[in-house]
Amino acid sequence: MSSKPNLCILNTSLSSGGAEKVISLLLKKLVNDFKVTLVLFYNDIHFQIPEAVETVLLSEEKPPKSWRKRIVNFYDFYKKYNALIKRERIDYSISFLAFPNFINALASSNNPGIKTIISERGYPSDNTSSKTSAYISKVFYPILYNKCDKLFSNSVHINEDLNKNFGVKIPLEVIYNPVEEPLRKIASDDLLNTNSSFSIINVGSVNIRKNQQMIIKAVAKLNHHSHLNILGDGDLINELKKLSSDLNVSSKVAFEGKVSNVNSYLCKSHCFVLSSFTEGFPNALLEALAVGLPCISTNCLSGPLEMLNDNEPVFIEEGEFHKAKYGILINNNDIQGLVNALKYLEENEMERVHYSQLAIERSKEYFTENIYQKFYKFIIN
Repeated sequence: MSSKPNLCILNTSLSSGGAEKVISLLLKKLVNDFKVTLVLFYNDIHFQIPEAVETVLLSEEKPPKSWRKRIVNFYDFYKKYNALIKRERIDYSISFLAFPNFINALASSNNPGIKTIISERGYPSDNTSSKTSAYISKVFYPILYNKCDKLFSNSVHINEDLNKNFGVKIPLEVIYNPVEEPLRKIASDDLLNTNSSFSIINVGSVNIRKNQQMIIKAVAKLNHHSHLNILGDGDLINELKKLSSDLNVSSKVAFEGKVSNVNSYLCKSHCFVLSSFTEGFPNALLEALAVGLPCISTNCLSGPLEMLNDNEPVFIEEGEFHKAKYGILINNNDIQGLVNALKYLEENEMERVHYSQLAIERSKEYFTENIYQKFYKFIIN
């Protein structure tokens, strides 16, 4: 019996981010078909790593916040990774996110026998984290990404952007994020019970891109029975708390911070709201669908249209909402549209049950086993 091929996953860390969640789920399946090494730039591990995976830390430090420090570390990480893939005779080198992708691309030049696969997880043209980040993307994506064998992302819109605006010409594939089937799902009776309050939930980093301000402003326009839970942490927590106070809705908005039992919060809610200006492929929305929670999402690039409407384009009047195939879509930062969508779900309990059933059916396509089969074929073909 032949030995398993050697496969390496390279990423910045295994923190609580979306790309890291995807890696953690894929690792559970990869170990059945490959001898897997997980290489991380920094010692920041949130998700559990399977015992069969060898984990290598290129630094014992936590990820630095400054770009200067990251760039200083870059050459050192490249040397270490290049030596590792030679030493371990890696057959497949797979990386996630920009800097790991750059290192993977450079390593491929010195290791012609290796198959190099990179993954883009966000919409590149909306890279607004910093001017430095945007500049690096525009300059180095066409130079380095094209050195690799192929690329996969989690959205058709990301691939179109990479091809048209960043000159990426290697084969591009879409492999959507996986989700584990939850142990507990919402019961119809729970969705019908709004005697105490209509419970709205949002999950994600608290930052400008996620735009939780929009939900708070919408809650301020709803009746006194509505309540909002925001799960997650970030730079804008204090600003959002002040906004809640200024709008006199502090008693209706709860900031739960980072929690380990997200599923239990989802199952106690009546609807999920994704308010982002832009996404890659929102795990939080996918996890809400999987538990059967009716979902409202901005029609932002990228992910929600693919997830909630099979990527069929829609036109939404300002202040209105669109009843998509598996959820409800609204325009970016359209507070009145969100108000109307929330009122619709609050006042139509059988629509909540209807969208709950649709959500569960939709999520099955993204279960880890189904996504992994596509991923495996993508790797070996």
